[in-house]
Amino acid sequence: MSGSLPSGCPSDHEPAATNSPEEATTTTTTSIPEGPSQPPFQIPLSWPSNSSVTLDWIQNLISSFDWSSKNLPPSELPSVLPVSVFDALVLTASKILHKEPNCVRIDDCNENSRVVVVGDVHGQLHDVMFLLQDAGFPCEDRFFVFNGDYVDRGAWGLENFLLLLAWKVFLPQRVFLLRGNHESKYCTSVYGFEKEVLAKYGDKGKHVYRKCLGCFEGLPLASVIAGRVYTAHGGLFRSESITPSKRSKGKKNRRIILNSETKPLCLGSLEELSKARRSVLDPPWEGQNLIPGDVLWSDPTMKSGLSPNTERGIGLLWGPDCTEDFLKKFELKLIIRSHEGPDAREKRPGLGGMDEGYTIDHVVPSGKLITLFSAPDYPQFQATEERYKNKGAYIVLKPPCFDDPEFLSFEAITPRPAV
Repeated sequence: MSGSLPSGCPSDHEPAATNSPEEATTTTTTSIPEGPSQPPFQIPLSWPSNSSVTLDWIQNLISSFDWSSKNLPPSELPSVLPVSVFDALVLTASKILHKEPNCVRIDDCNENSRVVVVGDVHGQLHDVMFLLQDAGFPCEDRFFVFNGDYVDRGAWGLENFLLLLAWKVFLPQRVFLLRGNHESKYCTSVYGFEKEVLAKYGDKGKHVYRKCLGCFEGLPLASVIAGRVYTAHGGLFRSESITPSKRSKGKKNRRIILNSETKPLCLGSLEELSKARRSVLDPPWEGQNLIPGDVLWSDPTMKSGLSPNTERGIGLLWGPDCTEDFLKKFELKLIIRSHEGPDAREKRPGLGGMDEGYTIDHVVPSGKLITLFSAPDYPQFQATEERYKNKGAYIVLKPPCFDDPEFLSFEAITPRPAV
């Protein structure tokens, strides 16, 4: 459930305008002061008695997570956020998310609206807190669309995800949380989130982890903003239309036999996307129901056409011609996707690096394809001391058409609390 929309949009400043849509403003961040030994607020947090999340409750949640990350070992997180509060938040958010369509449409924008689009954040809680302050908190005139990958590779994936769920509960028609490929059982078991949850919640860790997985299944796959901008974590997807090839003989058994011959890949439609079954822990890479895996795992390339993404073993590679076809067919101007950080782009000849937190990958007659990455100095966990020192970025879309992106790049918050 949500409280009433705040009439104003709390923010330290309005993001500065850029001279062109392809020029980013860089925000200089300040260091985080050391936190006090005692919290300046009451903990543990309690769930609102009327189940109505307020802006004050969210601000207390932010302060609690910030303080605990600097002053408590991970195993003491339940003393700040008890399992009962976790359960109430996740249950309330899950009910909202599971009712949303696969592709959410954000059409109630007006001349006063701004839409903030955010890419991968990967457990980097303090950078997310900075981003929310820098862009301005969600409110009646400020929408947020997050492109997924809230967890893994960082120390605070759980707090990250729960904070964004709280915003979703508070403002369900202003905050939209899409699914990333890391919101899956496979990725979270390999890249850190499962171990993080078990370390923080101990004997209740398996319960907390299962509840998170169930919530992941409810996350929508894509969004269309103002009828002009398509966003998704990975990007485009194949058509899965199946036609019967013949009917079996006999009146008693008129079962349809499907044609099992391999068909050439072709782009899917928004209607097909709307019918895909997204409630799966791990989207399949073969067989049927391949659209969710495509949306979460696919990547652009400079080579024309549509082909299997053999590097990842799931999803597709699509070229500029596919971007043009998709934009033109659905009367769109922009595709904003995420999924690739500086490490991935090192292996992608012909595509730009992720030093500034974004790249413009395809420029075609009907519009552009953008990759957006919002985790600066990524990844937090890596085997060597050498770091990418990349900036993160977010995009602001403004009226009248919401299709002329303003890029805001930012550096990582320093120092990060000890992990």
